[in-house]
Amino acid sequence: MPSVVGLLEQREVAARRRVDELREEADRIQAELAVAEREWNEWAIARSRVGEVLVSGNETGQGPVQGAGAASTAEEQAGRTPSAPEAAKARSQVPVWREGLAWLALSVDYQRILQVAGDRVRLGQGPLTCQEMAAQFGMDVVPARVEALRSKAKRLVARGWMAEPAPGRFTLAAGVGGPGGGS
Repeated sequence: MPSVVGLLEQREVAARRRVDELREEADRIQAELAVAEREWNEWAIARSRVGEVLVSGNETGQGPVQGAGAASTAEEQAGRTPSAPEAAKARSQVPVWREGLAWLALSVDYQRILQVAGDRVRLGQGPLTCQEMAAQFGMDVVPARVEALRSKAKRLVARGWMAEPAPGRFTLAAGVGGPGGGS
């Protein structure tokens, strides 16, 4: 009859082997995950670049660039036809504000920020903080979310869509009107 200590050692060795096997499998999966994430990022960058080319081609009046039609195939197969405003919304770049430029030139996230700021102006409540924005959007008011909103608000300030009358407090810039038009 084997000893209790011997049985425990056998079980310990078996458990250690299992742990080693699982670690090897986890390392293999982590490596595959890193490769897949890199590939995903490359495809996202490619889609973004094609969107930039399509939008810049439409802004200069040249129309879509040859060869860019393949990038819109997925949209067409889904039953949608791409248009310049949709392509502009998908990008995170913010154009410089000018008289008559509609909010539609911005992505949905930026439009939401301007909408909240515009509502505050209409209600006479004054500038708002990024924490207040996060709460308005139903987000968790955690540093990561607040800093992401702050980055977007600062970008809107730099491009003339918003003003920052006091540090960390944002409002619509003078002349920026409702979503339909620039004034």
